[in-house]
Amino acid sequence: MKINSFVDGIAVISLIAGELATTAAAAHAHHHGEIIGRIMHKSKASSGSSSSVTTVDSSNGPSHPQATISVVSVRCLHDGCDAAGAIFEPVPLTHATPVPQELHTQALHLQQVDTQATPTRRWTQSRPRMVVPAGELFAELNDPAQGTQQGEKDLRQSAYEHGRQAEHGSLQSIDFAPHALEARQDDSYESFVLEPYPQPTSTSAIPVATATTLCPTSNGTTYTSAAGVDYQVVCDIDFKGNDFPFQNVSSFQECVEQCDALNDLNGRVFCLGALYVPSREGTTEDCYLKSSVSDPVFSTFQIEGAIRLQEANTTSISSSATATATKASSFAQVSSTSLSTSTIAVSSAAVTELNSSASSALGTKSSTSEPTAAYTSIAPAGSGPGVTYASGDSVIPPKIASAHLHGPSLNIPSKQYVNYEVPKGIELANSLLTIGVNGDLTTGYDISPQTGVLDVNISTQSLLGSLSGTPHLSRDGGQGGMINGQHLFVFCDTGTYTTATSSANGQFLGFVSSSVAIDTGMNGLLGNALNLQDGIGEWSDDVGRMRGFAPLTDGEQAYNQAMQGNGQRYAIWPESPIIPIDATSGIMYAPIVYDNVNRETEATVFTYTGATLLTITAGGKGGPVAERTVKKIFDQDEIEWGCAGGFRSWGPSGIGGDDGSVYIFGNIQGGILLGRTSPAQVSDRTSFEYWDGSSWTNQMPTTSSKAFFIEGPFMDVNIFYSPRHLTFIIVYLTVYADSTFYYRYLQADQGILPSFAPGAGSSSDYFENVLQYKWSEEQVLYKSAQGLSGKYIYAGAVHEGYYGSNDITNGGSKMLISWTAPTGQDPSSINSEYQIITAEIDWT
Repeated sequence: MKINSFVDGIAVISLIAGELATTAAAAHAHHHGEIIGRIMHKSKASSGSSSSVTTVDSSNGPSHPQATISVVSVRCLHDGCDAAGAIFEPVPLTHATPVPQELHTQALHLQQVDTQATPTRRWTQSRPRMVVPAGELFAELNDPAQGTQQGEKDLRQSAYEHGRQAEHGSLQSIDFAPHALEARQDDSYESFVLEPYPQPTSTSAIPVATATTLCPTSNGTTYTSAAGVDYQVVCDIDFKGNDFPFQNVSSFQECVEQCDALNDLNGRVFCLGALYVPSREGTTEDCYLKSSVSDPVFSTFQIEGAIRLQEANTTSISSSATATATKASSFAQVSSTSLSTSTIAVSSAAVTELNSSASSALGTKSSTSEPTAAYTSIAPAGSGPGVTYASGDSVIPPKIASAHLHGPSLNIPSKQYVNYEVPKGIELANSLLTIGVNGDLTTGYDISPQTGVLDVNISTQSLLGSLSGTPHLSRDGGQGGMINGQHLFVFCDTGTYTTATSSANGQFLGFVSSSVAIDTGMNGLLGNALNLQDGIGEWSDDVGRMRGFAPLTDGEQAYNQAMQGNGQRYAIWPESPIIPIDATSGIMYAPIVYDNVNRETEATVFTYTGATLLTITAGGKGGPVAERTVKKIFDQDEIEWGCAGGFRSWGPSGIGGDDGSVYIFGNIQGGILLGRTSPAQVSDRTSFEYWDGSSWTNQMPTTSSKAFFIEGPFMDVNIFYSPRHLTFIIVYLTVYADSTFYYRYLQADQGILPSFAPGAGSSSDYFENVLQYKWSEEQVLYKSAQGLSGKYIYAGAVHEGYYGSNDITNGGSKMLISWTAPTGQDPSSINSEYQIITAEIDWT
């Protein structure tokens, strides 16, 4: 279909809604509307308007919040409808406050379904029979059974770490970082079936795992590989992150040989450890090679590990330590004569020295017209891989060498859920159940215990149950980031269905405005499509309804439950990259959206009501968790600060440290504005200062500001620092719906180095360079093929850090991108309504 009538939001509506097929699941219909709303509010002229219908305005006049929405009707002059080949015709739209003027689209017909037919264990027990459109089932369809506040408190707190220390006092003497005491799951919720926690007694002995040919009897001994390299054997110890592509071998010896081969191939020491998992023998993931062994964790599955001892001057591994690691049930236990802090530790200096010759692995650039790059390395303060910087004092213009399409990712639900009956939700007075935005429903109520990911800890371990089937998911979005050694994908609207097959669609179960998955197996490292797995703590019941990733307030949840049959709800759409705060947590500023479908006219209105702050952690057994740190940090009549993402500018202590600054973006018509604060004050809106075009000020700019640090019609934005090129790169989709990723780089007059990088001559904030220099001309990064529906892609994302030491953000050459591609099919079908597709980009 050609776009013949284009409005940065309106054209997209014509593109999608004009050809959408009617579906029996009205959740499908509403999901289409959410896409329109997200695209429109990303490309609108005035974030201060109470409606997110606003789009790009070519006029020079200021926007007027709460008054007029400047919409641009665009007629294309040729097939490639871009900014240069179109005629812009401003069209004013007015609306009243607080209820916005409805945007009449070619909405989908909402068919009636009898939700009583939905299979469930709890439905018939707690919900009266009712007939509502499935698309309006925005909240959980079952009223939660009664529970206790104390029980919920046990769920929400991180009791596992402290509970395990209480059970095994010997762990308290180990001077690891606190997060290192968390038992790590088998990299996959799919195969990780939890058993009850062992109950400690004063006389009980710790069960000893069945001995294999190597562990635990050889723990702490020296093993010499076929290449003559000495390793120390470590049993049932894992090291977070820093993985090379997984290997398929048949023995511990072969796994170690793979480590030697990697180092020999590159002419330097890349691999510091080899971890063999006997239980996975014969699979593609039984041998893990590690570029760092500085972040040890107790494993919950059997590992036969080897740590390289050749760098004896910098690697401290005590051969006299007993380190007898054993297991009780599926959890690693350590005896009272266990690891000392020096048993498994590689100093930062060691990593720096081992990475000092990275140029042999990355290759040397040569060109008659560009600077020649050699490379130097440094290990970050956090637990991530080392960072390699190009030498010299000039920016190296980045270019694309090649791209490789992985294909659609696969959703893999967990097999378990937490069978916890949460307290019954509140009921709102009839005076609050009206159409229109009510900010008090967000700010005036506590966080709902019915929403958000549940912890799996010592309090909830006994509540684990098995899902009765394998839920089918349909969702869009897919921004993410690396947290605590796991790569997260965060989604927006998510529908769940019973199992879908090639011959039969699933039945509708539920609908939430956000969900999260981890990338299990890191298949992208091998050039394959990703496996994305939802955690145990995401599920609300045994049939596969979800709790949602971003928690709602009691007010929002109660409103959704009461108004779902009328077409109104509140949603949280986490649609920007995760901003790291330290080595183990990150944040997202997510828009709170009011969704209103007029049942008579079928017109849909999406209203931005403000932004909430989510603090995200990962590594727990329930899956990644989002805490709603601030219910509403930015208001409806303000710029959508942070909703387009931001940048973590690390301070002198380096990556993973607690100094430096956090920048947030304000994406409005014409370009991106900039705000910043300290990492410790990201939840305090009064702590932010804003760039006014010449200096930093405490005065928040209005939507008419032109103090952009970069200009353009941006939709999805990712900005990162490239040590390989000594400059910043921005990757983005535009509002022109052309299914194309673009990039630009900062044309600084000299190479940019962070204050913690080797040879840095300044302790100043390196991100401030974006305020001093111009950006290059726009260049094509990647042109995506059309999805199964033939429609445009959206929700473009860069997944920073995915390729470890070979990632573009760590000085390597690779980058993972993802996007959402509509299929044009029913969400309950085996192909779902959307596909999350990834590709590898290789830079020069």
